[in-house]
Amino acid sequence: MNSKERIAKALEVSTDTKYFDLEQNCLHKASEVFNKFFSGRKALVVASYETWGIAGEKVYECLKAAGIPTEKYVFDETLLHALWRDVEVADKALDGDLAGAKALEEDPSYQEGDAQKAFRPASNEYSIAVSVGSGVINDLCKLSSHHHGQRYLSIPTAASVDGFSSFGASISYHNAKQTFDCPAPIALLADVDIIKDAPKEMTSAGYADLAAKIPAGAEWMIADLVGTEPIIPSAWHVLQDYLNDLLSDPEGVAEGKPEAISDLFEGLTLSGFAMQAAKSSRPASCCDHLFSHILDMTDHTYHGKPTSHGFQVAIGTLTMCAVFDKFLTYDFTKLNVDECVAAWPTLEQEQERALKLFKDFPAPKLGYESIAKKYTDADSVRSELTTLKAIWPEFRKKLRNQVYSFKKMQDLFKKAGAPYDPSMIGVTRHELRDMFPFVQLMRWRFNVLDLAKRCMVYDDLVDSVFAQGGAWDLNEELPIK
Repeated sequence: MNSKERIAKALEVSTDTKYFDLEQNCLHKASEVFNKFFSGRKALVVASYETWGIAGEKVYECLKAAGIPTEKYVFDETLLHALWRDVEVADKALDGDLAGAKALEEDPSYQEGDAQKAFRPASNEYSIAVSVGSGVINDLCKLSSHHHGQRYLSIPTAASVDGFSSFGASISYHNAKQTFDCPAPIALLADVDIIKDAPKEMTSAGYADLAAKIPAGAEWMIADLVGTEPIIPSAWHVLQDYLNDLLSDPEGVAEGKPEAISDLFEGLTLSGFAMQAAKSSRPASCCDHLFSHILDMTDHTYHGKPTSHGFQVAIGTLTMCAVFDKFLTYDFTKLNVDECVAAWPTLEQEQERALKLFKDFPAPKLGYESIAKKYTDADSVRSELTTLKAIWPEFRKKLRNQVYSFKKMQDLFKKAGAPYDPSMIGVTRHELRDMFPFVQLMRWRFNVLDLAKRCMVYDDLVDSVFAQGGAWDLNEELPIK
């Protein structure tokens, strides 16, 4: 199946996006696509300081030349992050209050508003967002458009994340990285000539974000096994059936070859379509992304700057591949279910553990709230482990066929130019190890660490990753440069 056939098939399961054009030299289609979905409406080109010069101005002129009433809003920040303030800025810009938006962006006394009060009454007087940029600009336009009860057009400038076509926007609100429910763009216009010239770091970050779907898929299989989040076939097959092929040219990605970049961006977009079909980020992420969330929420920087989402996810992905390497060595056909059930803590004990662990975290109640959502009682644990024990040989083969070994994934990242050691994003192996308890507890989503807890192998599993000869051998710590 070629790219056009895969995209056509994916659009059939997409719930939000109705148009996806991925080709070279297609920026001039912006006015045609806008009129296809928003004829008679005003356009607002939203870009960052950098992406305005890359493609924003061209899109702006294209829309104006077609007679479309068009304004622009360019965020001043060179390093833009998806903060709630930026969402409120985008909201004002779509309202038509460009001066108010700029004043809010520059307000030194800004305080976060109430997310529940951000929604506007429906009106055709609002501008339609035309997002020109990378993942942050897209998320801002996505959520702001939702606040205005309307859709938007996305024109990506880099193959850096899978969020362009995903359901939901990842925004920092109340010191926590949160995913706000909102529809994906109704149309995506992706010019390969623009995307291939993005900074290599952004492209390799996108490659890592796409590769994260490998261990994330394995964790979805585990959630399906225990019944918390059953696999949705349409969401699974739209990406997983082609994922190995779309990851197969890391050297081409590093070199910026149009074919490899096109495959990468297609894979990231298919991931977003999978999330649309599932109405959840489950098809695209699990523990691999939680390491990134911790770094974001603790304001981690490297050389004075935040590290990119994709670079953080690269280390999370490698770490989870190492976790699975060890997890798949256990023989759970010999699991003592009675012993595991007898040792299973009460909800109150787990909540107490979460409160102690997160007491100095920026969101101190995060673990407490998450464990309350995903905790299961001893009878349920017995049922889960009895099922695991009965099908383990077959299930282990399925997991091994799904997830790459640590060494294979690390080799791919080296070739693609993505980080392949935590030191490359300013994180020590000791710091990475300390994140594990937070990763296991910080989200309601069932993960492989939850299963390891039930099977009483969690400590041994984590220890193995950092032991002598392990993936992140603490004795082989690389210096942070």
